[in-house]
Amino acid sequence: MDISIHYAFLPHTDAEAALGFYRDALGLEVRQDVGYADMRWITVGPPGQPTSIVLHPPAVDPGITEDERRTILDLVTKGAYGAITLATDDLDGLFERLEAAGADVVQEPMDQDYGVRDCAFRDPAGNLVRVNQRA
Repeated sequence: MDISIHYAFLPHTDAEAALGFYRDALGLEVRQDVGYADMRWITVGPPGQPTSIVLHPPAVDPGITEDERRTILDLVTKGAYGAITLATDDLDGLFERLEAAGADVVQEPMDQDYGVRDCAFRDPAGNLVRVNQRA
């Protein structure tokens, strides 16, 4: 059985800021940009690869209460809700590009004790985006 990850979901709180980070700074391609009322779902992914990230408005589930919606938004904006780890062949180059674009740096590139070289950023919504150096 061959299983692959097709979509991963991360909340966004500002669609244009999310595009600025994921499309413009990271270089992912926009695959879909779907709106409904004042909300947008933006699907991005690495060119030539099938895996996608769906950037979605947080807390839009009609089955949650207003208190739950506020709690989710608080967690998103604190950076305690979503995270993703990406990989690249050029960690230092990508770090320099994201830093130059004004991304919120959490950790500069470093060799971890467990054998990974990585860095970390927060996207405009607060999600943690780690980037590993591909082996």
